[in-house]
Amino acid sequence: MSRPLNVVALSGGTWRPSRTLVLTQALLAELSGHLSFNSHLIELGDIARPVGAALSRQELPAEVEAELQAIENADLLIVAAPVYRGSYPGLLKHLFDLNALIDTPVLLAATGGSERHALVLDHQLRPLFSFFQALTLPIGVYATEADFSDYQITSDLLRARIQLAAERAAPLFGAQPTHLLKIA
Repeated sequence: MSRPLNVVALSGGTWRPSRTLVLTQALLAELSGHLSFNSHLIELGDIARPVGAALSRQELPAEVEAELQAIENADLLIVAAPVYRGSYPGLLKHLFDLNALIDTPVLLAATGGSERHALVLDHQLRPLFSFFQALTLPIGVYATEADFSDYQITSDLLRARIQLAAERAAPLFGAQPTHLLKIA
């Protein structure tokens, strides 16, 4: 018997409430409709202070080291980042500087104030994870403030993009592609 799929989702915001967290949870929920897996959610805000104070991994407390190990042991990593001043937060980058991500599949997501930052997925996050030799999945998800109301997803287009990202990711882990299923 093979071990269950291990999905780790990281919400890269430091504030609550958080649209980035809502998007991260929506991606996990949609993916669970296509795959069976164990999930672990990490909120950067929960570990921000010790991560920011550490110059090396050896300086991290045991609970943060456990989170880094969870990231490194993921079969699939979902990373959602808020956009601040045109890019992902520096603390998020610092967290990944402390990790080894070689050959880890990563589903990218981001939230921003407007469509002006939509290219953050391809111009900021993909190059970052390419540098770390991770394997970014082709479909990413970007959301704006207009896609939410009271920290709930209200956009049908965003829901469709989340569904597409999950549908395209699932076959990489043994799930039957939904576009190939025959309807009887």
